Amino acid sequence: MGYFDAASSAPLHPVARQALLASFDEGWADPARLYKEGRRARMLLDAAREAAAEAVGCRPDELAFTSSGTRAVHTGIAGALAGRRRVGRHLIVSAVEHSSVLHSAELLEAAGGSVTQVAVDRGGLVDPAAYGDALRADTALACLQSANHEVGTEQPVGAVAEVCREAGVPLLVDAAQSLGWGPVDGGWSLLTASAHKWGGPSGVGLLVVRKGVRFAVQGPVDERESGRAPGFENIPAIVAAAASLRAVRAEAAEEAARLRELTDRIRARVPRLVSDVEVVGDPVRRLPGVVTFSCLYVDGEALLHELDREGFSVSSGSSCTSSTLTPSHVLRAMGVLSEGNVRVSLPLGTAEEDVERFLAVLPRAVTAVREKLGAPVASEVVREEDVLVVDSLGKRCPIPVIELAKVIGDVPVGGLVRVLSDDEAARLDIPAWCEMRDQEYVGEEPADEGRAFLIRRAS
Repeated sequence: MGYFDAASSAPLHPVARQALLASFDEGWADPARLYKEGRRARMLLDAAREAAAEAVGCRPDELAFTSSGTRAVHTGIAGALAGRRRVGRHLIVSAVEHSSVLHSAELLEAAGGSVTQVAVDRGGLVDPAAYGDALRADTALACLQSANHEVGTEQPVGAVAEVCREAGVPLLVDAAQSLGWGPVDGGWSLLTASAHKWGGPSGVGLLVVRKGVRFAVQGPVDERESGRAPGFENIPAIVAAAASLRAVRAEAAEEAARLRELTDRIRARVPRLVSDVEVVGDPVRRLPGVVTFSCLYVDGEALLHELDREGFSVSSGSSCTSSTLTPSHVLRAMGVLSEGNVRVSLPLGTAEEDVERFLAVLPRAVTAVREKLGAPVASEVVREEDVLVVDSLGKRCPIPVIELAKVIGDVPVGGLVRVLSDDEAARLDIPAWCEMRDQEYVGEEPADEGRAFLIRRAS
């Protein structure tokens, strides 16, 4: 099996499939009704809530099932902000949060609130002290993912939660990527998760609000899920989600060790098999099954298509994927290359031979893409006094970076190259290239068209 994109959506766990099919016969009635079919449905719903709460480490009456992880995030942030509106309208998030968190932050700003984004290091890790520095008297809520969805970096949730607790500020944790591996430690106040990330069915999210946290549901409220998720509960899917969460937790310790060995193998061998590669994400604090690397001189979407033809499904944070022309906000915040980015996220049960086959296929896939991009229509190269100017206007990354690499050797050590580009990705990829190739990135400046990026040859 060559499906290596479990961080996007894990294959349906066998236990989830069994529970789903069984619940179709028992869980179709309205659990709010008192007749026997309703009572039967209510028993299934209550049992699923208790199982999920046990896995999270909370009380059953603190947990609500939502229609998705994204809905859980939106509801959780909106409700917590509304519950603490007398304190203020300031929100703290990390720069690498999932888009659902950042979209909620944008909504708050549009409504007159304020947002502070906490920076991360080159491994994608936040500093708990930075959360402390961001806290203000009007801070209503702080948000932090337990683990990053693009590079797998695990965040210091416990330390951040303690900083927030001392200031009396609730912390919402997006645990979508990590909950299948274990409970989230620390004194968090709210937690969200998504069933399809751990092998449950899609369309089921978790929202946990600890007792004592001020929370005001926004929008119309009905009697379902404590008013936090209106609409008829999808009981078969909820039962399957809870059953699969319990099942993956039972396998987690053994499977984590096995998958970590496989991803360590990928981390170690990819740089030896492929030139000009940087493995990104924290090397120690990371999820067991996720490894991400960036390849210079490669178009991310083209590489994904090449790997797909070889039978492997992987993901990318490159600017040209996911129907967007802007670089991944995660990779931008980390300061690493956005083009040629590959995320391998192994599902439970991934075979060792599949990883070995991937490692055998990857070098020729990268070579094939580089050959296609290695001889583009040459950019116009001119000299302006002591500066070599590369005109890459109208060309998409990685072409500006490729052209920069071609001419850097034509200037003496200490000499300057000026790259003209109107591609947004160049603002990330050119500095990242300099970091990877030990060249000095001087900065950018306005140009008649696009921007001019200055690079000094250091070696």
